[in-house]
Amino acid sequence: MSRMLATVALASTPFLAPASLALTLGLVGTSCSSAYYKAWEVFGWAKRDLLVDFVQKGRENQAEAKEQIQETYKTFQALTGTDGGELEVVYKRLSKDLDRSKGEADDVKKSIADIEKTATAMFTEWQKEIGEIQTPELRGKSESLLADTKTRYGKMIGAMRDAEGSMTPILRKFEDHVLFLKHNLNAKSVSDLQSTVDKIGGDVSRLIEDMESSIQEANDFIQSMESKGASS
Repeated sequence: MSRMLATVALASTPFLAPASLALTLGLVGTSCSSAYYKAWEVFGWAKRDLLVDFVQKGRENQAEAKEQIQETYKTFQALTGTDGGELEVVYKRLSKDLDRSKGEADDVKKSIADIEKTATAMFTEWQKEIGEIQTPELRGKSESLLADTKTRYGKMIGAMRDAEGSMTPILRKFEDHVLFLKHNLNAKSVSDLQSTVDKIGGDVSRLIEDMESSIQEANDFIQSMESKGASS
């Protein structure tokens, strides 16, 4: 109950976005999730509004993760031009960059989970309410709108999942080489990295393309939700 009261109190704060509040209180996906949605409805935030907000947050997290992974790769590239005296300094920077990249990847994963939970709640409620519409014509239009929204959502969340999944193997490769360098801080280890740098560069380029595609799908979904609207 204390969480519910905190939700209502914070919901009245105009500058606090639902996605931020959800992450702060950890309400989405918990036993309090229904109470969470009801609290926001009191302040005019329907599930559709919350879903758009979470998609926006997910889009931002993906953009930040993309930039951080690019930065980590640049640091990784810098290792090949480092002599023995500078190697440990660059290695430590790479280790920190990797930690930041892993943190950004975790944020993307959490955002996707919030999006999926909110979308499930919205679609479930929408389908239930369709059954309460007595006018056949209106019920048919609502069913068509639901199907269209599900299709657009499926395309977007699929792109997000693909991009998120592409991050994992790249981060594992970075992590393997960070550990290897930790155990082999010498010039030969660095000279052996060039072929690996080139290969990971190709992986990173494909990941960036996936993430940019995913971010565009998020933009399209947000625009469609704001222009066409959705129930619930």
